[in-house]
Amino acid sequence: MKEFLTACALSMTVALPAMAEEQRHMVTVLTAPEPQTQLMAMVLTMNAVQKGATAQILLCGPAGDIALKAAPASATTGQPPRDASPQGLMRMMMDQHNVKVEVCAIYLPGKGADATILLDGVTPAAPDAAAAAIMADNSVVLSF
Repeated sequence: MKEFLTACALSMTVALPAMAEEQRHMVTVLTAPEPQTQLMAMVLTMNAVQKGATAQILLCGPAGDIALKAAPASATTGQPPRDASPQGLMRMMMDQHNVKVEVCAIYLPGKGADATILLDGVTPAAPDAAAAAIMADNSVVLSF
């Protein structure tokens, strides 16, 4: 019995470091219309990326407007204390950290538009892929 318990303890110590090394994935789901909430979602996502996580952002409802080429001023106007905007920080994460940004699958049909109105690199989400990312064991989901 003692040998069995020792073997179990040894196998756990070997397995734990492997689990600890798994990279975390941040899935940020943003629907809020308020610019301050939108910016905070981007700030927290950026901080997770800077700490080594991968990330993706899913924009739905009014927050989808952040992804528009002709975005409203609320998405592009800098806010205190660092004069950052929701769209500006989102684009920086896309460009510098390969953060995937998508709009909900029903966003464009709801606007009566196609993907040409979106910023380069932003795509409509595939619901099955979005659900898989949310459900993945290494995912952390933030929802605003």
